Amino acid sequence: MSQSPVSALILAAGKGTRMKSDKAKVLHEVFFAPMIHHVLDAVAPLGLDATVVVIGHQREKVMSALADYRVLFACQDKQLGTGHAVLAARELLQARGGTVLILCGDTPLIRTVTLRDMLAEHACSDAVLTVMTTELDDPTNYGRILTDDRGGVQGIIEEKDASPVQRSIREVNAGIYCVQVDFLFQALREVGTDNSQGEVYLTDIVGLAHRSAQQVRRFLCVDPEEVLGVNSRIELAVAGARLRERRNRQLMADGVTLMQPETIAVEETVLVGNDTVVEPHVRVTGATVIGRDCLIESFCDIRACQIGDGVRIGAFAYLENCSIPSGETVPPRATVRGKLD
Repeated sequence: MSQSPVSALILAAGKGTRMKSDKAKVLHEVFFAPMIHHVLDAVAPLGLDATVVVIGHQREKVMSALADYRVLFACQDKQLGTGHAVLAARELLQARGGTVLILCGDTPLIRTVTLRDMLAEHACSDAVLTVMTTELDDPTNYGRILTDDRGGVQGIIEEKDASPVQRSIREVNAGIYCVQVDFLFQALREVGTDNSQGEVYLTDIVGLAHRSAQQVRRFLCVDPEEVLGVNSRIELAVAGARLRERRNRQLMADGVTLMQPETIAVEETVLVGNDTVVEPHVRVTGATVIGRDCLIESFCDIRACQIGDGVRIGAFAYLENCSIPSGETVPPRATVRGKLD
C-alpha cells in the first residue's frame, strides 16, 4: 500500500509590525540568511511531497529570496489571521490530500529531527491533528494549551482572549501542527472571527476537533528555544546567537579549536580542517575551505577563500576570493583579493 502524501505549509505572509521595519519579517537575516531559509533548510531533509509557502506582504521580494528552493506559492491578499493564511493554500493542499505539516517562517531555530519525530508520532496515531507544545517559565504572548482532567487536549486559547487562570498555564502552543488535510479545511469552514482581533485563528481547529470527538495529540518540544518565534529585533539577535552557538559546537566537536567561540561566526557553507585554531572575533563566510592545522588570528574576515593546510593568517587580515597555498603566512592587517601568485 502506498503511503499517504505529506506536504509542508510555511506561513510567511505577515509584515511583522513589532520588527518596526518596512522589510517582510521572514526576510530579516539571522546567521547569514533570511530566517525563512533556516525553516526551509530544516524541512528539506524530510523529503516531503511538496512544500507550499504562503506569501503576502512584499510577496515579490519573498519569492525572489526563495528562488533557489523548490517550493510552491500561495498568496494571502489580506492578513486576516493564521487560519486565513492556511485557506490561501487550500487548492494546492487539497489536490494532494494526506497530511500537512504547518509551521511559520519566523522560527529559524526549529530542527529537522524535531519535525521528523513529530511526523512519525502523528503517523503512528489515529489523531486527525497533532499540535507541538512546549513549556515556558514565562508564557507571555503565547497561546495556552487547555487540557481536561486526563490530560487530553481541549483547545488553545490566545493570550488576548485568556482569563487570568488560563494565563497561568505554562504549556504553550509552539505554532507547529501535523493535520489531516480533509479535516483541516472542513474545520476551517467552521472557524469564525469571534475574538479580540477579529481574525481566523488556526488554533481554533483544536477545539473543533475536541468537540467533534476527534483525537488530538500533543507533541512536546523539550527545548523551548527551538520554537522561538522571531517577532522583534531582540528575538532576532537571540536566534542568531543560538544558531552561531550550534554551528560552533559542531566545529569544536569536529576537532577545530575556537577561542572565545561566542565571538566567532563561521557560516554553514564553510569547511574547516581539524587542528585548526581560530582566535576571537573572526568571521568566515561563503564557500570557504580552510585546511588542517591552520591558525586564524583575531579580527580576521575571510570570504569565499581556499586556504591550504598549515596556513597562518595574521590578525586583522581581510581575505576575499583568494587561494592561500599550504604552509604560507599572511601578515597581519593584509588585504588579499583574488588569487595569489
